[in-house]
Amino acid sequence: MHSGKNFSLKEVLYWTRRDIFGLLLISAIPVVLYELLDWKWLSIPWLPIALLGTAVAFVVGFKNNASYDRMWEARKAWGAITNGSRSWGIMVKDFVTNKHAKDTISEKEIQL
Repeated sequence: MHSGKNFSLKEVLYWTRRDIFGLLLISAIPVVLYELLDWKWLSIPWLPIALLGTAVAFVVGFKNNASYDRMWEARKAWGAITNGSRSWGIMVKDFVTNKHAKDTISEKEIQL
């Protein structure tokens, strides 16, 4: 586990080496088929690629916005819980007195 804020290039390459080799192999197959075996029918026009890229960008943007909204709602709920527990603790400290006690104790012991 790396708990630092910065990662060196060597560390990133070490952690992602399997993915790099796998994607390199997957991308090399169509290149070899297109260039060496002259399979020109493998070429794709740019318009569908651009259209899919735009759609993916919108989907990712909306999902990112939704996840941020959920995180913000969770922060508000956690803040409400924290503020409520602090208020409850202050009220409890204020209500603990010798007023209705059978055996009275000193104010110093009550404040502890």
